[in-house]
Amino acid sequence: MQGVTLVTGATGFVGAAIVRALLARGRAVRVLARPNSDRRNLAGLPIEVAEGRLEDGASLEAALDGCNALFHAAADYRLWVPDPAAMLRANVDGTRTLMRAAMARGIGRIVYTSSVATLGHVEPGEADENTPSTLADMVGPYKQSKFLAEAEVRRMAAEEGLKVVIVNPSTPVGPNDVKPTPTGRMIVEAASGRMPAYVDTGLNIVHVEDVAEGHLLAMDKGKNGERYILGGDNLGLGEILRRIALITGRKPPTVKLPRLPLFPLALGAELWARLTGAEPFVTIDGLRMARWHMFFSSAKAERDLGYTHRPSQEALEAAVAYFRTTGEVS
Repeated sequence: MQGVTLVTGATGFVGAAIVRALLARGRAVRVLARPNSDRRNLAGLPIEVAEGRLEDGASLEAALDGCNALFHAAADYRLWVPDPAAMLRANVDGTRTLMRAAMARGIGRIVYTSSVATLGHVEPGEADENTPSTLADMVGPYKQSKFLAEAEVRRMAAEEGLKVVIVNPSTPVGPNDVKPTPTGRMIVEAASGRMPAYVDTGLNIVHVEDVAEGHLLAMDKGKNGERYILGGDNLGLGEILRRIALITGRKPPTVKLPRLPLFPLALGAELWARLTGAEPFVTIDGLRMARWHMFFSSAKAERDLGYTHRPSQEALEAAVAYFRTTGEVS
């Protein structure tokens, strides 16, 4: 595909990986970046930067001018926020505004980055794109905002002719997690020996570069209005921490904590966060989500898109190696 491709969320973890994958294919890339945003993930890349934000419709229109493809990976991704309404404005209203602006400019191909957070759970087992879920199933403002945003994108594809393919990444890890993400922070803590215990939950771990490749496959091969899980290996949290300990030469945690006694601790952490502005180290919503093993299947993407992923061990090793370069892990 020739022409200019706009990537939103390019200063973030997944967005920057998408940019690098596009550049590797010789694509001309423009990125949408908030003024004064942290652009370490874009340093030295041959890209055009359009300043703007999802809450500013005029800036979105300007960023789209002259583009023929769009990857919308921008989102307010935090598991705890003091103002949920702001997250809804960015993730839901901003997505709607961007999609409308893209339609008005005749953008013929769009990939929207949703999340496995919008999907239902199967316990035990693996959820897929058809596992049902409702807004009432969504724990916390982030999951709620992503559920509502994806629902709006799917509605626009069905009712307004929006040309869009939806992808649902699972839990990406790997290099260039500059912020880092909540999962990246967990890896840093575990690799530094600061997680002596864990709760019984599970995640689907995937290398961020495989997620980026999945986005490009969705652009090239995805069916309009369909969604595709971009995941990797399903692992219990205890196994994830064991693997990180082995990578770093530390002793893995062996204490499995029950969730319920941790809720008062999470409440106190959130109250302290409201006073200090620091992000809490444990949250009520995080404990509620930990009830489930968040296991997913990428079979549809593998079958329809030709999506593949490397072993999760490589993804965890890459993440630890990156955090060593930043000094966050010794």
